[in-house]
Amino acid sequence: MNLAELEKKLLAAARANPPADRVPYAFEKRITARLKTRTVLDRWAVWSQALWRGAAGSLAVLVVLGACSFFLPQNNGGGNDLSQDFENTMLASADQPDTDNAW
Repeated sequence: MNLAELEKKLLAAARANPPADRVPYAFEKRITARLKTRTVLDRWAVWSQALWRGAAGSLAVLVVLGACSFFLPQNNGGGNDLSQDFENTMLASADQPDTDNAW
């Protein structure tokens, strides 16, 4: 169908059926009351709510991991001390005698 022809038909139908002059009862009051009850979005409240939810989730993870580390058995039998291995590795070059600068 041609768009110009369709537009003419729609305009003719709209002109043949004019809108009513009657407004529903208390229409203005309902609209203004609805506008007054509409709340403004508080961005700080949204952020604080999200941060508190994150804190609650972090606390739950903390409790679970703490309980696991406390109640699960630990194997301390034949393992090396990691702190000593790290210190020996970091200070290995400092413990070597300096032979390059021999006078």
